[in-house]
Amino acid sequence: MSGNSQAATTNSTSERDDGDLTDLLSELRVLLPGAQTLAAFLIILPFNAGFAEIRSEEKAVYVVTFLCSILALILFTAPAAQHRLQRPLRNREGFKNTATRFVIAGLVPLSLALILATQLVLSEVVATRWVSWSVAGVVALVILVLWWIVPTRRHAKQAGFED
Repeated sequence: MSGNSQAATTNSTSERDDGDLTDLLSELRVLLPGAQTLAAFLIILPFNAGFAEIRSEEKAVYVVTFLCSILALILFTAPAAQHRLQRPLRNREGFKNTATRFVIAGLVPLSLALILATQLVLSEVVATRWVSWSVAGVVALVILVLWWIVPTRRHAKQAGFED
């Protein structure tokens, strides 16, 4: 490979890595505010006067929801913390892959937190438990389809795994 050709390949790889990192940052700019807002509301909830009156089942749902939202925040912010501590990045591709794994892993507890937060709110607003759990189930189905099934099928199709 000639020097110019190798330089062009290095530049295109570097530009692709930078583009991937830029995409990752943009995605985190969408995910983080929602996760932060959910966690913030969940943090203050036990300090409200009426919280002591909720059923033990609802308190259990609250605890799991709270822990899921905190875990999502930890996973979403891990790439930024690691990036700052590893500067300058010596292995951009490895960092990008690790950061992507953290974001995908963060989507799991965020999905659960959104589903359970739906149930928790509706259990207070609607008198019947089956309605709150049914609506939470619909939210779960929507998240499953839009966040997990559609993108993985598209990815598989683009990679040539499906016809």
